[in-house]
Amino acid sequence: MSGPLLVAVPSKGRLQENADAFFARAGLKIARSRGSRDYRGRFAGVDGVEVLFLSASEITREIAAGAVHLGITGEDLVRETIPDAGESVEPVLPLGFGQANVVVAVPQMWIDVRTMADLDDVAQGFHARHGRRLRVATKYVNLTRAFFADHAIGDYLIVESLGATEGTPASGAADLIVDITTTGATLTANALKVLDDGIILKSEANLIAALRAGWSQDQRAALNVVLDRIAAQVRAGLVREVRASVPSGAQALCEEAASRFGCAAPFGTDTGGMLVLHCPEKALYGLIDFLRARDAQTVTASGLDYVYQAQNPLLDRVLRRLPPPPASAQQGPVAGPISTS
Repeated sequence: MSGPLLVAVPSKGRLQENADAFFARAGLKIARSRGSRDYRGRFAGVDGVEVLFLSASEITREIAAGAVHLGITGEDLVRETIPDAGESVEPVLPLGFGQANVVVAVPQMWIDVRTMADLDDVAQGFHARHGRRLRVATKYVNLTRAFFADHAIGDYLIVESLGATEGTPASGAADLIVDITTTGATLTANALKVLDDGIILKSEANLIAALRAGWSQDQRAALNVVLDRIAAQVRAGLVREVRASVPSGAQALCEEAASRFGCAAPFGTDTGGMLVLHCPEKALYGLIDFLRARDAQTVTASGLDYVYQAQNPLLDRVLRRLPPPPASAQQGPVAGPISTS
């Protein structure tokens, strides 16, 4: 594959809004030359990258085929529709939005069915009593089969659902369902309940790399630019910068802060009495109290927009799964990666 790095993002709804915001926070503002109806775009100020707007299912399909390099899609779709996901895709980063659970839900009137073991008991006797197998309505055929097999349940029949899965038990089209839910309100409204151990998958949106895409040297360089900014923003969100004027012993204070609070001194300790630490957010106030108890004259704390470092595990995670580029294309290493760890 030659040409730009292709990045597929959701084309509508809350997922698109969240994806746009995610990239914007990383300094990758998406621009559409022909407005909101344009299904192609770019990252403003970044060369060699093209953004494609597709549905979530289309993104998953294109990633699996290697027709795009990166895409944002749900883990549920990846696990359901890409049977060899471990060989064909590399999860780069969970994004913290699009959370939903794929669950097993049964009618609330099944008061004695609370677990998958209970469901197995029902399945074993259902065929004999009713002359047919339990029917499970779902769009998640592969996830259902794997989960039921893990619980040694085999006496059931999958009914593929193309519409509102949660309504199939009430209509008589199925006896129970496997479906995705965010709050569970729709299940409750349809008189269904999730089994206690019936969560098949806790899904969220992920940034996924397609290992089967053609990865030229230029595309790898563009990947470095994109992941460089994303990793810097992610790293910045995990820490607070604390500055303290200390009378003496900066090295010892730094070592103790690292041991007790997980802090790092990104610029060293030879700073003329000004100690600069990057501190995990949860340890912030403990660190401030620690420094003040050790005669720090002034302590300030602030958030950061970006933290660039020498290594970038996001980039490394993808590159180590890719074959090396052709020898003729190897013109030196991809420069400038940064780290989130």
